Amino acid sequence: MKQHESILILDFGSQVTQLIARRIRESNVYCEIHPWNKAPDEIPGMRGVIFSGSPFSVHQEGAPMPDIHRWIGKFPVLGICYGAQLIAHLSGGSVVRSTHREYGRAHLTHLLHNPILEGIPMQSQVWMSHGDTIADAGPDAEIICSTRDVQCAGYRLKGKEVYAVQFHPEVYHSTDGKALLSNFVIGICGCKGDWTPNSFVDETVDRLQHQLGNGKVIMGLSGGVDSTVAAVLIHRAIGNRLQCIFVDNGLLRKNEFEDVLESYRGMGLQVKGVDASNLFYSALQGLTDPEKKRKAIGATFIDVFDQESKLHDDAQWLGQGTIYPDVIESVSVSGGPSQTIKSHHNVGGLPDYMKLQVVEPLRLLFKDEVRRVGHALGIDPVILGRHPFPGPGLGIRILGDITREKVALLQEADHIWVKCLRDAGLYDQVWQAGAILLPIQSVGVMGDERTYEKTIALRAVSSTDGMTADWSRLPHDFLAEVSNEIINKVKGINRVVYDISSKPPATIEWE
Repeated sequence: MKQHESILILDFGSQVTQLIARRIRESNVYCEIHPWNKAPDEIPGMRGVIFSGSPFSVHQEGAPMPDIHRWIGKFPVLGICYGAQLIAHLSGGSVVRSTHREYGRAHLTHLLHNPILEGIPMQSQVWMSHGDTIADAGPDAEIICSTRDVQCAGYRLKGKEVYAVQFHPEVYHSTDGKALLSNFVIGICGCKGDWTPNSFVDETVDRLQHQLGNGKVIMGLSGGVDSTVAAVLIHRAIGNRLQCIFVDNGLLRKNEFEDVLESYRGMGLQVKGVDASNLFYSALQGLTDPEKKRKAIGATFIDVFDQESKLHDDAQWLGQGTIYPDVIESVSVSGGPSQTIKSHHNVGGLPDYMKLQVVEPLRLLFKDEVRRVGHALGIDPVILGRHPFPGPGLGIRILGDITREKVALLQEADHIWVKCLRDAGLYDQVWQAGAILLPIQSVGVMGDERTYEKTIALRAVSSTDGMTADWSRLPHDFLAEVSNEIINKVKGINRVVYDISSKPPATIEWE
């Protein structure tokens, strides 16, 4: 198997470390994120190292303080924000508390010609987010860029391939940040940029053939992008030794069980439909806590597959469509310092009693990368264009306890919401959309009668990978039409609201 060049990213706890990885991969360069306190000296094909930002100050007790000379002098190094301050702090420089927190947009007012800033113009917008500032980068440092308020916005160490910037080139607000990162990984580290969707397909199929041997795989399909692409990859590797199962958990969208089974016809996949809705409703009875609901759904999902695996006693593997954001939000990255937000039902180990091993071919891919891989596999664009849908389904879009009546109510409202988006030509402009049933009743008037009925919240966001998201600015007249349609056609709903929260601070799902 071909060995691609790679970049090691040390995670110091920043919530946007993953964006560094996305930007690098946009240059078709493979990279891995490792926690600073468990970082290897080297990964296969390694050509450079990036130190991420952090919520810590270098002067704070317990702040990340790795031995940076494990990499400096051996590989090109780029420090970002805290990473830049760390290098300066450990290289004889001075990092001090800012007189005011430097947060938001800034513009580069001074540029020293050097490889990391190649092609980046004066006044280029960058994004600052730090409470400390570099007063002195050290005796071997040379300032390479400044802003109006920050003299040392970036520096390099003379005689070494070490570069550092106090701003965040990985975020979208840094307009030439992608170019800076490309300059580092392509120009300075010498990566060829040949880690493409086609190469990923070929190498993953080859790896799966060796990993799975003559074993049989059972796998749950949802009709979504992730499980479909994962299944097609596994099928390409082992053919009909893959048995796919689509579970009706009673928490799917309207008609989804039938529609999903139909969508896989002609794809060559062996798919069996299993109605397990009674099991899921029993497991959820009386639960209102979001995390407990997720755990119950996940445990029942595992139980169903355990039973199905017994019908395929020669199955050795359980295929899953886990992707990188699932892993990042469920646990600290590779055991690193980032905070856990919520658990995902398809992430983590299986119980000891289950005899299946897990195979996750997409575990290190972001959503946009999964879609590109799906395109390389020739999967129907209609399937690849489907909005993400959470594994726990409507179970986390009904706030409070789950009943069949609530699910039926939400299915109808959600069906109208998504259909209206499609009919208006807005579906493909939105990354994810869904309706949420709130545990709220309010007074309304329909005809001459007073009503006291439930509230639906509509959610639509724009994003590229789900790590960050902004609420979609949909036309007001369109939203009014959707509201009218839901209230008139869904008995039990008399109020519709639109969620205008972005991620962060909110999450895309409400639970």
